[in-house]
Amino acid sequence: MIPKSTASDVGRHRGRLAEIAASLQWDRGRWIWLLCLLGALDALSALGDGVRDGLRYDRAALAAGQWWRLLTAHAVHLDAHHLLLNELGLVLVWALFAQDYDAIDWCVILFGGALAISCGLWWLSPRVLWYLGASGLLHTAMAAGTARHLFDRAWDRWILLLGLLVKLAHEQYAQATGHAAPLIVVDAHLYGAAAGFVIGAALCGRMAIIRRRNTD
Repeated sequence: MIPKSTASDVGRHRGRLAEIAASLQWDRGRWIWLLCLLGALDALSALGDGVRDGLRYDRAALAAGQWWRLLTAHAVHLDAHHLLLNELGLVLVWALFAQDYDAIDWCVILFGGALAISCGLWWLSPRVLWYLGASGLLHTAMAAGTARHLFDRAWDRWILLLGLLVKLAHEQYAQATGHAAPLIVVDAHLYGAAAGFVIGAALCGRMAIIRRRNTD
Protein backbone atom coordinates (compact mmCIF):
# COMPACT_ATOMS: atom_id res chain seq x y z
CA MET A 1 0.00 0.00 0.00
CA ILE A 2 1.42 3.41 -1.04
CA PRO A 3 1.50 5.99 1.82
CA LYS A 4 -0.81 8.96 1.28
CA SER A 5 2.11 11.41 1.38
CA THR A 6 3.98 9.47 -1.31
CA ALA A 7 0.86 9.19 -3.48
CA SER A 8 0.24 12.93 -3.22
CA ASP A 9 3.87 13.67 -4.13
CA VAL A 10 3.57 11.44 -7.19
CA GLY A 11 0.38 13.21 -8.14
CA ARG A 12 2.02 16.62 -7.82
CA HIS A 13 4.99 15.50 -9.93
CA ARG A 14 2.66 14.18 -12.59
CA GLY A 15 0.74 17.42 -12.52
CA ARG A 16 3.93 19.44 -12.98
CA LEU A 17 5.07 17.21 -15.83
CA ALA A 18 1.66 17.62 -17.46
CA GLU A 19 1.92 21.41 -17.13
CA ILE A 20 5.41 21.38 -18.69
CA ALA A 21 4.22 19.16 -21.54
CA ALA A 22 1.27 21.47 -22.16
CA SER A 23 3.48 24.58 -22.16
CA LEU A 24 5.78 22.95 -24.74
CA GLN A 25 2.75 21.69 -26.70
CA TRP A 26 3.81 18.09 -26.23
CA ASP A 27 0.47 17.10 -24.72
CA ARG A 28 -2.47 15.33 -26.39
CA GLY A 29 -0.10 13.08 -28.27
CA ARG A 30 1.49 15.99 -30.14
CA TRP A 31 4.93 14.87 -28.95
CA ILE A 32 4.55 11.78 -31.16
CA TRP A 33 4.27 13.94 -34.27
CA LEU A 34 7.27 15.99 -33.20
CA LEU A 35 9.35 12.84 -32.71
CA CYS A 36 8.25 11.56 -36.12
CA LEU A 37 9.41 14.79 -37.77
CA LEU A 38 12.74 14.72 -35.96
CA GLY A 39 13.17 11.03 -36.79
CA ALA A 40 12.44 11.63 -40.47
CA LEU A 41 15.07 14.38 -40.64
CA ASP A 42 17.59 12.13 -38.89
CA ALA A 43 16.82 9.23 -41.22
CA LEU A 44 17.36 11.34 -44.32
CA SER A 45 20.64 12.63 -42.92
CA ALA A 46 21.79 9.07 -42.18
CA LEU A 47 21.29 8.04 -45.82
CA GLY A 48 24.47 9.87 -46.76
CA ASP A 49 25.82 12.49 -49.10
CA GLY A 50 24.47 10.87 -52.25
CA VAL A 51 20.86 11.18 -51.12
CA ARG A 52 21.48 14.70 -49.82
CA ASP A 53 22.92 15.82 -53.16
CA GLY A 54 20.06 14.15 -55.02
CA LEU A 55 17.41 15.98 -52.98
CA ARG A 56 18.83 19.46 -52.40
CA TYR A 57 17.83 22.56 -54.37
CA ASP A 58 20.22 22.62 -57.32
CA ARG A 59 19.66 25.17 -60.04
CA ALA A 60 21.26 23.14 -62.81
CA ALA A 61 19.38 19.98 -61.82
CA LEU A 62 16.08 21.85 -61.68
CA ALA A 63 16.73 23.25 -65.15
CA ALA A 64 17.16 19.63 -66.27
CA GLY A 65 13.68 18.76 -64.98
CA GLN A 66 14.34 17.39 -61.47
CA TRP A 67 11.33 19.18 -60.01
CA TRP A 68 11.13 17.11 -56.82
CA ARG A 69 14.01 19.19 -55.49
CA LEU A 70 11.61 22.10 -55.03
CA LEU A 71 10.18 20.21 -52.03
CA THR A 72 12.87 17.78 -50.90
CA ALA A 73 15.53 20.49 -50.52
CA HIS A 74 13.93 21.52 -47.23
CA ALA A 75 14.31 18.11 -45.60
CA VAL A 76 18.05 17.47 -46.09
CA HIS A 77 20.99 19.13 -44.34
CA LEU A 78 24.62 19.92 -44.93
CA ASP A 79 25.99 18.07 -41.90
CA ALA A 80 25.15 16.98 -38.34
CA HIS A 81 25.66 20.49 -36.95
CA HIS A 82 23.30 21.99 -39.51
CA LEU A 83 20.75 19.29 -38.75
CA LEU A 84 20.98 19.84 -34.99
CA LEU A 85 20.47 23.60 -35.30
CA ASN A 86 17.37 23.10 -37.44
CA GLU A 87 16.00 20.45 -35.10
CA LEU A 88 16.42 22.77 -32.11
CA GLY A 89 14.64 25.45 -34.14
CA LEU A 90 11.84 22.99 -34.86
CA VAL A 91 11.40 22.22 -31.16
CA LEU A 92 11.21 25.95 -30.38
CA VAL A 93 8.76 26.72 -33.17
CA TRP A 94 6.68 23.71 -32.11
CA ALA A 95 6.50 24.98 -28.53
CA LEU A 96 5.35 28.40 -29.72
CA PHE A 97 2.91 27.58 -32.49
CA ALA A 98 1.95 23.89 -32.78
CA GLN A 99 -1.60 24.35 -31.49
CA ASP A 100 -2.35 27.35 -33.70
CA TYR A 101 -3.44 25.23 -36.68
CA ASP A 102 -4.64 21.69 -37.23
CA ALA A 103 -2.58 19.05 -39.04
CA ILE A 104 -4.13 19.74 -42.45
CA ASP A 105 -3.53 23.47 -42.16
CA TRP A 106 0.09 22.88 -41.17
CA CYS A 107 0.56 20.67 -44.23
CA VAL A 108 -0.83 23.46 -46.41
CA ILE A 109 1.46 26.00 -44.73
CA LEU A 110 4.61 23.92 -45.07
CA PHE A 111 3.87 22.69 -48.60
CA GLY A 112 3.13 26.23 -49.74
CA GLY A 113 6.18 27.56 -47.92
CA ALA A 114 8.49 25.00 -49.51
CA LEU A 115 7.27 25.87 -53.00
CA ALA A 116 7.43 29.61 -52.31
CA ILE A 117 11.00 29.41 -51.04
CA SER A 118 12.24 27.31 -53.95
CA CYS A 119 10.39 29.40 -56.54
CA GLY A 120 11.64 32.56 -54.89
CA LEU A 121 15.20 31.34 -55.10
CA TRP A 122 14.68 30.38 -58.74
CA TRP A 123 13.08 33.63 -59.90
CA LEU A 124 14.40 36.24 -57.48
CA SER A 125 17.79 34.88 -56.37
CA PRO A 126 19.40 33.42 -59.49
CA ARG A 127 22.85 33.65 -57.92
CA VAL A 128 21.91 30.94 -55.42
CA LEU A 129 23.09 27.77 -57.16
CA TRP A 130 22.18 25.33 -54.39
CA TYR A 131 20.30 25.31 -51.12
CA LEU A 132 19.24 22.82 -48.48
CA GLY A 133 17.89 22.80 -44.95
CA ALA A 134 14.71 23.46 -43.01
CA SER A 135 15.49 26.99 -41.81
CA GLY A 136 13.37 28.60 -44.53
CA LEU A 137 10.40 26.44 -43.56
CA LEU A 138 10.93 27.29 -39.89
CA HIS A 139 10.51 30.94 -40.85
CA THR A 140 7.34 29.96 -42.73
CA ALA A 141 5.97 28.35 -39.58
CA MET A 142 6.99 31.32 -37.42
CA ALA A 143 5.28 33.79 -39.73
CA ALA A 144 2.11 31.70 -40.00
CA GLY A 145 2.02 31.32 -36.23
CA THR A 146 2.53 35.05 -35.79
CA ALA A 147 -0.37 35.73 -38.16
CA ARG A 148 -2.58 33.49 -36.00
CA HIS A 149 -1.49 35.24 -32.80
CA LEU A 150 -2.34 38.58 -34.40
CA PHE A 151 -5.72 37.22 -35.46
CA ASP A 152 -6.43 35.92 -31.95
CA ARG A 153 -5.07 39.12 -30.35
CA ALA A 154 -2.73 37.05 -28.18
CA TRP A 155 -0.67 38.91 -25.59
CA ASP A 156 2.61 38.10 -27.38
CA ARG A 157 1.51 39.02 -30.91
CA TRP A 158 3.51 42.25 -31.20
CA ILE A 159 6.60 40.69 -29.62
CA LEU A 160 6.52 37.87 -32.17
CA LEU A 161 5.92 40.21 -35.10
CA LEU A 162 8.64 42.66 -34.07
CA GLY A 163 11.14 39.89 -33.36
CA LEU A 164 10.54 38.27 -36.75
CA LEU A 165 10.76 41.57 -38.64
CA VAL A 166 13.96 42.62 -36.84
CA LYS A 167 15.57 39.26 -37.57
CA LEU A 168 14.71 39.38 -41.27
CA ALA A 169 15.82 43.01 -41.59
CA HIS A 170 19.12 42.28 -39.84
CA GLU A 171 19.81 39.34 -42.15
CA GLN A 172 19.06 41.37 -45.27
CA TYR A 173 21.26 44.22 -44.03
CA ALA A 174 24.10 41.82 -43.25
CA GLN A 175 23.83 40.33 -46.73
CA ALA A 176 23.78 43.75 -48.40
CA THR A 177 26.88 44.86 -46.48
CA GLY A 178 28.77 41.61 -47.01
CA HIS A 179 28.58 40.52 -43.39
CA ALA A 180 26.15 37.61 -43.76
CA ALA A 181 27.20 34.31 -42.26
CA PRO A 182 28.69 31.95 -44.86
CA LEU A 183 26.47 29.19 -46.27
CA ILE A 184 23.30 30.80 -44.87
CA VAL A 185 20.87 31.73 -47.63
CA VAL A 186 19.00 34.56 -45.93
CA ASP A 187 16.73 35.05 -48.94
CA ALA A 188 15.19 31.66 -48.16
CA HIS A 189 14.24 32.98 -44.71
CA LEU A 190 12.65 36.06 -46.26
CA TYR A 191 10.67 34.12 -48.87
CA GLY A 192 9.61 31.55 -46.29
CA ALA A 193 8.40 34.19 -43.84
CA ALA A 194 6.48 36.08 -46.54
CA ALA A 195 4.76 32.90 -47.68
CA GLY A 196 3.98 31.85 -44.13
CA PHE A 197 2.37 35.17 -43.27
CA VAL A 198 0.27 35.21 -46.45
CA ILE A 199 -0.91 31.61 -46.02
CA GLY A 200 -1.49 32.10 -42.30
CA ALA A 201 -3.52 35.26 -42.95
CA ALA A 202 -5.60 33.41 -45.56
CA LEU A 203 -6.31 30.57 -43.12
CA CYS A 204 -7.23 33.05 -40.40
CA GLY A 205 -9.55 34.79 -42.86
CA ARG A 206 -11.24 31.47 -43.53
CA MET A 207 -11.64 30.94 -39.77
CA ALA A 208 -13.22 34.38 -39.41
CA ILE A 209 -15.75 33.59 -42.16
CA ILE A 210 -16.63 30.26 -40.52
CA ARG A 211 -17.08 31.90 -37.13
CA ARG A 212 -19.28 34.61 -38.61
CA ARG A 213 -21.48 32.05 -40.35
CA ASN A 214 -21.82 30.04 -37.15
CA THR A 215 -22.94 33.11 -35.21
CA ASP A 216 -25.50 34.25 -37.81
